[in-house]
Amino acid sequence: MLRISKLTDYGTVLLAHLAGTPGAVCSAADVAEATGIGLPTVSKLLKSLGRAGLVTSTRGANGGYRLARDPMQISAANVIDALEGPVSITECSASDSQCDYEQVCNVGGAWQRINIAIRHALDEVTLLDLLRANSPVPTFRFAGMPVNVVTKT
Repeated sequence: MLRISKLTDYGTVLLAHLAGTPGAVCSAADVAEATGIGLPTVSKLLKSLGRAGLVTSTRGANGGYRLARDPMQISAANVIDALEGPVSITECSASDSQCDYEQVCNVGGAWQRINIAIRHALDEVTLLDLLRANSPVPTFRFAGMPVNVVTKT
């Protein structure tokens, strides 16, 4: 099953909180209190997001964190890259592939195309899109064919 980790999910929640307070500097404790996520986890995630250039930090008594760029400029792919590394659904779809069967595999190219399609879909969804509770489900195309996404109500 393809699934993001709980930490990546939490990281998205933290970024959404910071996006909801544009320009404000929020301490890790403030973010933890507002989101209900434990302070040690919030601190760890904010440091990782800072290393990835998604948040900036300010030291001092009035220090804290804020988004490094506009929520429209942060994609779901950026968040996943920052907290899990680049998306690669198979060994051969990773940039540093070490698959022993790559030279004789007849399905690797298909998995690589699927990986690229997933990456494009993640690049198209921004942090602002994630914040919009009632935003329409995006339409995707795979190999020229439309992909219908059904939401449960």
